[in-house]
Amino acid sequence: MRKLLHDFYQRYFHDEESIILVILLAVALFILWALGEALAPVLAAIILAYLLQGLVSTFARMGVSQTLAFALVYTIFVGTFMLILLVLLPQVWNQFGRFVNELPRLISQAQEALMLLPDSYPSLFTEQQVGDLVQSVRGELATFGQAAVSYSISSIPRVFSAIVFIVLVPILVFFIMKDKNQLVEWVGNLLPRNRPLMSRIWREMDLQLSNYIRGKALEIFLVGSVSYIVFALLQLDFALLLSVLVGLSVVVPYLGATVVTVPVLAVAYVQWGLGGEFYTVALAYGVLQLVDGNVLVPIIFSETNNLHPVAIIVAVLVFGSIWGFAGVFFAIPLATFIKAIINAWPSKVQSLIADNGS
Repeated sequence: MRKLLHDFYQRYFHDEESIILVILLAVALFILWALGEALAPVLAAIILAYLLQGLVSTFARMGVSQTLAFALVYTIFVGTFMLILLVLLPQVWNQFGRFVNELPRLISQAQEALMLLPDSYPSLFTEQQVGDLVQSVRGELATFGQAAVSYSISSIPRVFSAIVFIVLVPILVFFIMKDKNQLVEWVGNLLPRNRPLMSRIWREMDLQLSNYIRGKALEIFLVGSVSYIVFALLQLDFALLLSVLVGLSVVVPYLGATVVTVPVLAVAYVQWGLGGEFYTVALAYGVLQLVDGNVLVPIIFSETNNLHPVAIIVAVLVFGSIWGFAGVFFAIPLATFIKAIINAWPSKVQSLIADNGS
């Protein structure tokens, strides 16, 4: 056993930089675990500033001065931020309130539809099975309602945190973008001077993450916008709320689209029943998902190193259980980061191959 551990250590930790990297990763994980909620505005601002920096560089390559490029990009960011905050979110919240108010009626109609199943499909469903299902759903809804009331009361302090978050993020983004060079230099001074491993990981992460996050933001916008246009043209209830859910569902490939299918089809079913309108919504939603997965994603993410579906699902489950919705949202970037570390990690075998090659 001792020899096995010694060989493992010699193979993967013979380089002192790899040991330093492990320590830095452990410290970073501890800080995120202990202070992640308090540092959420800073982390969000760093991510946004990183994304916006790509747009600043694009303007700079077009001949725009650095100062003017920064001013243009930050103005676009603030305008978009305020548009979402003052226009989109209130409308989504109003539709969500309407949905909650109409939920008892929707549930009642769904129960009536379920009670018709034994008559329509006697070989598949019995009245006892449907009755047990209805009772189970009622019990779950009652539990959910109690939890929602308890959460709404206990989450009053979170409202203040949300206000602080909304105010701080644009300010932090401004200073992080403005003083980017000084901040990068300060972080670099904390790292070893000779850091080829960290440089390789950063180069791969910079390429993969920048392409992924910017591409995912574009995909969310396109899928959400097209979903709203389709739902509005079909006069589906809660079109804006459902289109926002469909847009956000692309954050988690495979799982997101599957989960959001339920509310979309449920609303269509309660609104029209199993008629032509319902099948039209189902067909339109299916075509939208088909185009997104087979046309839009390959075009947007052509330069991104895709993860295996199993790796995506495992990342969502693991990081979601640790950090909740934030973990789900950043599951794929975190998985990409881990993959970059694994690909760049030095081993004695790689060192011998490199030495023999040279």
